[in-house]
Amino acid sequence: MRVAILTISDSVSRGTHKDSSGANLRARCGDLGWEVVAEIVLPDEPLEIRDRLIALADTAAADLILTTGGTGIGPRDSTPEATTQACQKLVPGLAELMRDEGRKKTPRAVLSRAVAGVRGRTLIVNLPGSPRGAIESLDAVADLLPHALQVLGGARHD
Repeated sequence: MRVAILTISDSVSRGTHKDSSGANLRARCGDLGWEVVAEIVLPDEPLEIRDRLIALADTAAADLILTTGGTGIGPRDSTPEATTQACQKLVPGLAELMRDEGRKKTPRAVLSRAVAGVRGRTLIVNLPGSPRGAIESLDAVADLLPHALQVLGGARHD
């Protein structure tokens, strides 16, 4: 599985903070046997996020795009809106499962507005910006993602 990781963070894009979440996701993808084909840092700018998601999906650069950051309720958090605009279909069950599993560890997980969806044959999944939250959320759905991509490519649900 080819994966692109987008870190959405004003401070990381300005170079004032280190990208721990993106680095942790890269390592976790490696552990899962997935190939990270792109790592991109963007500021919390909805149009920039949307346009990058569309470009990655439309060029089939990755089978799976994982975003980290911008999923909370802060004034600059806009990743779910940008993702929704980029997607042709939403897959609400993935985000629901991530929040449900996250809630078992912290009640704050319900504040995540993460979404998941499809553009073309690319699956896009929003993850929290915290390094631990990103990994825990990915782990909550990781077993489902290969099958989801097979179905997206035309396989049956059997």
